[in-house]
Amino acid sequence: MVVTGASGGVGRAVVRMLGAQGAKVALIARGTTGLGAAAVDVGAEGGTGQVYEADVADYEQVRHATERIEKEMGPISVWINTAFSSVFAKFTDISPDEYERTTAVTYLGYVWGTKAALDVMGPRDAGAIVQAGSALSYRGIPLQSAYCGAKHAVKGFTESVRTELLGDGSGIDITLVQLPAVNTPQFDWVLSKLRRHPQPVPPIYQPEVAARAIVYAAEHPERKEYWVGASTALTLLAQRAAPALVDRYLAWSGARSQVTDEKAPTGVSNLWEPADESTDHGAHGSFDHRSHGHSPQLWLSQHRRPVLLTLAAGAAATVAATVVRAKRS
Repeated sequence: MVVTGASGGVGRAVVRMLGAQGAKVALIARGTTGLGAAAVDVGAEGGTGQVYEADVADYEQVRHATERIEKEMGPISVWINTAFSSVFAKFTDISPDEYERTTAVTYLGYVWGTKAALDVMGPRDAGAIVQAGSALSYRGIPLQSAYCGAKHAVKGFTESVRTELLGDGSGIDITLVQLPAVNTPQFDWVLSKLRRHPQPVPPIYQPEVAARAIVYAAEHPERKEYWVGASTALTLLAQRAAPALVDRYLAWSGARSQVTDEKAPTGVSNLWEPADESTDHGAHGSFDHRSHGHSPQLWLSQHRRPVLLTLAAGAAATVAATVVRAKRS
């Protein structure tokens, strides 16, 4: 089982869970220290972890890592893409090279990982690819145009590949796990041009919630999409039902909800270089005290209860609309 972005955040939580299942896990990321610690985690949980340093934005590095994995660990049965980077800033404050780099990591990293996986799975006509998506693939928000654009692209790309595989009668499945705001080191090491420290948009979930969804999707990849978190369900429904209302709501609250009042940005950036080259940041960020450990929406998504999920999201959308009307009045 291959996991990109395995050294920290959601990817780190995923490899720990895979280790607990006794899996053989190939860990792909850039940071030497983070990767090494992740491999130790896999072994401590009962699995086998092996490190493959690669920048997912570079197809040749991904292809070379794939060849080594197949040779050293055996045939790849599951490929999980979680790697990303981004910039917290208004679009007008992001330079062209920063935008291009974010897109190369967060979008093309998934494209290259998917291509590498299909190249080795195709001749065997078996395997599963899991993409860690985002609620922001349905709805862009302020200060994250680079990330939102890339996640929208991942969704469209994945849907296109899925239809091709279905058309070919392939035995390979590809699925999306749409994640909410997650308490990961992202908010401490992603490039920020904000005056205050960035934070996830509440409600916030622990990375283990995301990891459970991703591991479940790897075991049940025939479903095209899984939802995690109340915000994911709300975002999908609200965007479909009242996009103009969502625009106004985000214009009013979107930027403020993404910064804290307590501290300034860390000054660390993993956009060009890994932030865990010499320091292991683990899976969790700095918002443990505000993060949820469970997601009812994931259970509904896993157990095919779309009507209940839609009703729950609809109730939340009604509350949001009431808040906006009150603010405007």
